[in-house]
Amino acid sequence: MPLLTRTFIKTGMVCLALALVLGILLALGVTNGLFPVYIHLLVFGWLTQLIFGVIFWMFPKYSVKKPRGSEALGWWTYALLNIGLLLRAVAEPIQSTRANPLSGWMLVLSAILQFLSGLLFVVNSWGRVKEK
Repeated sequence: MPLLTRTFIKTGMVCLALALVLGILLALGVTNGLFPVYIHLLVFGWLTQLIFGVIFWMFPKYSVKKPRGSEALGWWTYALLNIGLLLRAVAEPIQSTRANPLSGWMLVLSAILQFLSGLLFVVNSWGRVKEK
């Protein structure tokens, strides 16, 4: 299993564990403004990273020289996704309790980073979706 795949999957597992703890705190009413963070940890932190990691590993070979496409693009995908997720996890509670321009722009930046991550993933994986 490639290092990038292991990194995606293990980071996803950490996000799942954090989301589960956060879900318990939300159910107990201990937290305020963290429901969007909970959803993002589950969807982008856990599911998306698991999917990206497994696809990088198991999809058909791109070519003999580059069986998994560009590893550099894969790492950029990982970095942008997780920086965006971290920014969202910090900015979302601030924006929901004490809205201000800085946390608003942090949310915009996090969305842009996550969008770019998805775009890089598609660019890097597209050529591996083939008949044979």
